[in-house]
Amino acid sequence: MHAFDVLGDPVRRRVLELLADGERSAGEVTAVVREEFGISQPAVSQHLRVLRENGFARVRADGARRLYAVEPAPLQDVDRWLERFRGTWDRHLDALATELARGRRERRLREERPPGTGPVDPPEEEP
Repeated sequence: MHAFDVLGDPVRRRVLELLADGERSAGEVTAVVREEFGISQPAVSQHLRVLRENGFARVRADGARRLYAVEPAPLQDVDRWLERFRGTWDRHLDALATELARGRRERRLREERPPGTGPVDPPEEEP
């Protein structure tokens, strides 16, 4: 299965988000995912299996519990693939940041200006 096929599923992306915060038991993951997506425990187990079999998660036994964690290598591969596109969106994000800063600055200047002291157009000269 291709990495984007694995990551294309919102349940699996959510599971990885949960695991990004640290190792979690299968029961913890199942409880959150069942609550948020309304799917059964076997369905959550299937998603965990897909993540594990495709190298995105690892599991270790702790007594009767199964603890899952993110396996970073496949995500690093995805990150390297995305690198060629970053220049495109970085420019757009930089432009957005500039516009947001300009808007904040203009709003701050308007709020700092006492009422009735707004910008006044210079008087027109007569010919």
